[in-house]
Amino acid sequence: MEKKFQIFVSSTYEDLKDERNEIIKAVLEMGHIPVGMEMFSAADEEQWKVIARTIDSVDYYAVVVAHRYGSVTSEGISYTEKEFDYASSKGVPVLGFVIDDVAPWPSTRTESDSKKLKKLAAFKTKVKARLVQFWSNRDDLRGKFSVALMKSIINTPRTGWVRADEVAGPLVTKELTRLSSENAALRDQVDSMKKAVTESENAVGRAMRVLAKNEVRFQLRKTANWKEADRYTLSLADIFGYVAPNLIDENSSLGVAQDLALKVLRGPKYFKNWPIGKNQTAEIIADFAALDLVEPSKKKHQVSDTNTYWSLTKLGKKLLQEFRKVKLEEGLAELPEQSDATNG
Repeated sequence: MEKKFQIFVSSTYEDLKDERNEIIKAVLEMGHIPVGMEMFSAADEEQWKVIARTIDSVDYYAVVVAHRYGSVTSEGISYTEKEFDYASSKGVPVLGFVIDDVAPWPSTRTESDSKKLKKLAAFKTKVKARLVQFWSNRDDLRGKFSVALMKSIINTPRTGWVRADEVAGPLVTKELTRLSSENAALRDQVDSMKKAVTESENAVGRAMRVLAKNEVRFQLRKTANWKEADRYTLSLADIFGYVAPNLIDENSSLGVAQDLALKVLRGPKYFKNWPIGKNQTAEIIADFAALDLVEPSKKKHQVSDTNTYWSLTKLGKKLLQEFRKVKLEEGLAELPEQSDATNG
């Protein structure tokens, strides 16, 4: 949609009628909207409020200065200078055009009041403190104004104006803004979930590889006599698959030893009190904890209960899920052997 900009043209009036007309024509030919003193009645305090509101809504402010200071307000400054100060204070982009000192100019359009001459000189100095263009006649002014306005529109873009039938209503705009924000939030959530899933999959894969590569040698006894114990070697992956199901809720260290013995012997033929050594069991659990697969149980127990209890972490549950999925897909899932031992 085509955007138009509103340009406030400020200057003294009687001495710069022709020059103002050239600028206004240039604004119109560029497809924008000129605003100036021609649109206002005689300058007074009430009219100043209207001028100030107008400057508040314009996109660019152009000031043209020649050799007159103009009518003075109650504050002792000209209306042109007051408009310039107000536009500057509001952050409106200012385009300044000051007549060249050597340019020919009719004496009838030159300031004769000595006090106003001093104020005019001070005002010119204020305007020149910004980036300004010096002009010598109305054609020169028009050309330099057109170029300056185009550069300002490019370098200092403003809100501008469009036809009401070319833009969505406030309710539609509000809804579009809400939907855009909601869409952005959902995209962030999806990205976070994808990242979390990827990280989880990577962590599960790493844990699987580590468990599969490491083997554990341990003794398993069927009687109270350790000299009669048999020796076994299993991967940590096999051991995790055996003991993890009872760690979904929680299990004691002794329960972990009993579960491992139950699986290895394929039945409750083991010695009930630490069929696998307490230290060996602790090392196996420590390996699982190092891989963030188990953690101390958060459940409360009686003060008299001196057992240590463990539970699967989120990663441990995810890994067990993958273990069970593989076994189910291969048709190898087995019913758990029944143990007559009680944990703890």
